[in-house]
Amino acid sequence: MLDTINNFINTTGVMRLLGEADWWKVLVMWGIAFVLIYLAIAKKFEPLLLLPIAFGMLLANLPGANLIHTEFFFDEYYANLGVIAEGEHASMSMMLKEVFNNGGLVDILYLGVKLGIYPSLIFMGVGAMTDFTALIANPKSLLMGAGAQLGVFVAFTGALLLGFTPMEAGSIGIIGGADGPTAILVTKTLAPHLLGAIAIAAYSYMALIPIIQPPFMKLLTTKKEREIVMTALRPVSRIELLLFPIVVTVVVAIIVPDAAPLVGFLMLGNLLNVCGVTDRLSKTAQNELMNIVTIFLGVSVGATANAENFLNAQTLFIIALGLTAFCISTCGGLIVGKIMCAVTGGKINPLIGSAGVSAVPMAARVAQVEGQKANPSNFLLMHAMGPNVAGVIGSAVAAGVFLSMFK
Repeated sequence: MLDTINNFINTTGVMRLLGEADWWKVLVMWGIAFVLIYLAIAKKFEPLLLLPIAFGMLLANLPGANLIHTEFFFDEYYANLGVIAEGEHASMSMMLKEVFNNGGLVDILYLGVKLGIYPSLIFMGVGAMTDFTALIANPKSLLMGAGAQLGVFVAFTGALLLGFTPMEAGSIGIIGGADGPTAILVTKTLAPHLLGAIAIAAYSYMALIPIIQPPFMKLLTTKKEREIVMTALRPVSRIELLLFPIVVTVVVAIIVPDAAPLVGFLMLGNLLNVCGVTDRLSKTAQNELMNIVTIFLGVSVGATANAENFLNAQTLFIIALGLTAFCISTCGGLIVGKIMCAVTGGKINPLIGSAGVSAVPMAARVAQVEGQKANPSNFLLMHAMGPNVAGVIGSAVAAGVFLSMFK
């Protein structure tokens, strides 16, 4: 009887926690998870993804739960087992066999990240929910979307200078695109050991857009520029709406094939929405499928942030570089907006350039709010959606460039 009781006590989470040398790190991770849960619920900071990520982080740091085995997805694990030689890559079939034989629920959910399924499906939902009319009506918006990718390459360079490998630097740099699924897709391919830190940084900064962007908007624009009222966009024909997603998919895939999974599914979602004959599929992509994938993605990505690979100097550098990238991307879009304002003789309000980061539609809403503060009769939302959508495409292309260079 006593042996049974002792066995039970020794298998409790409390005893396992106290038996770990770095038990305090687990408590720190709980604290971080609780803070993120608070921000998601009380402050409504990107709650649809931040809450699942935070709870996934909590699950990963419960002593003895063993809900995820991140080692199953790394070549070193199979080399230590003697299944492959040192330096060789484990095959996907080998990983799948290990996951299904010895893994847990979250290991199985994480396969959607490892195989690049979740980010593409989320892009399909984003495409179905997004109106591309503003970009089609004003193609010049693409320039502001391109300018807002400046932070991606500045952060990439900064990460290299701090000693990160090129693949790690590419994963960190993509945070500047302000696009969570893109950051996850690049990181799971190039630097999966950094996935937890990069995902949390990317979604945290996306949630903080209303706080981060306005100071730079006021710093880089004059009150007179912020007061500019833009003329109504031209009407867009149905044939343009139908051709746009098809043409963009073909052009991007030809130039940067590695961006095809993201851009292709983004445009497929949009085509489902505008074609007029697939309303059921469009609504499913926007709602049921999007919600299911969001839960799976958030929990499985959050679960990669355990104490061992999260609490280190690299994470602090990632957070700092991510913030720097986001700020510079905002400035890049604003600077291009100012240039276009000058070239067009004051017809473009440079505030819409800040929406070139691809956080749809939050960045466009911030441009609208700041424009109305300067001029209550200003309505910039639809105009800002042009650079906003261009930013989504731009970040996907930047991701494709990094993947083609380093994978």
